[in-house]
Amino acid sequence: MTAGNLIGAAEALVNEHRSGARFQPFATAFGIASVGDAYGVQREYVRLQMQARRTSVAGHKIGLTSKRMQEMCGIDSPIAGVVLEDRVHRSGVAVRASAYGRIGLEFEIAVRLGRDLQPGGRDLEFAEVAAAVDAICPAIEIIDDRHADYRNLEVLSVIADNAWNAGIVLGDFVRSWPDLAAIAGVVAVDGQEADRGFGRDVLGHPFHPVAWLAGHLARSETPLRAGDIVMTGNLVTTKFPERPSTYRFDLVGVGSVELSIQP
Repeated sequence: MTAGNLIGAAEALVNEHRSGARFQPFATAFGIASVGDAYGVQREYVRLQMQARRTSVAGHKIGLTSKRMQEMCGIDSPIAGVVLEDRVHRSGVAVRASAYGRIGLEFEIAVRLGRDLQPGGRDLEFAEVAAAVDAICPAIEIIDDRHADYRNLEVLSVIADNAWNAGIVLGDFVRSWPDLAAIAGVVAVDGQEADRGFGRDVLGHPFHPVAWLAGHLARSETPLRAGDIVMTGNLVTTKFPERPSTYRFDLVGVGSVELSIQP
């Protein structure tokens, strides 16, 4: 992929989001031929956002870590994106659906790192990840799929578009927790249960996606750092609010997080 095409693809993404254009696969048009190319475009697109909004990196998201989400999107491997500081919200935030092409919500276990994670060219052991995690919390990821046609998804374009991250909502971090593989996550809409999943639904345990992410970032020489927040993947399937409503996500035995949708 040429440098010109890489910059052109990132600038086109900025313009599409600004104009509210519907998401369409664009990898072929810009010569994005590999996963490495797609992440290269993502890095440039994120850099342009950081420059325009004068913000910084707060952490990372990992998507498509559950079979349910992979089947929903027709993609068979995890993907990663960057979470920017100005899009980190506290529980109870109200967001306007009209500010997005199409807002989607994902219900996750977020972790905060207490030390750097640098694989050094090898796969991280589970115990190494566990020792690096300082705290966890229930979290909701806000995505913007811009009315994508899920029958025609193409993974390189989704990756380049920062894996559709449009922000995160965090509950209170805790420094002790039960078995995260067995923990239940319950989604309620206006007080009525809408779905539930378990920590084991994201690659068997939420720390496994963190290990995957550390290896992925190391290949681009941007290791996970102490203080980074990592969204470990959706325990259920993405919910697309169609009316004003309040979403609550409970991690049983840990805590909860809420978000209200306004027109």
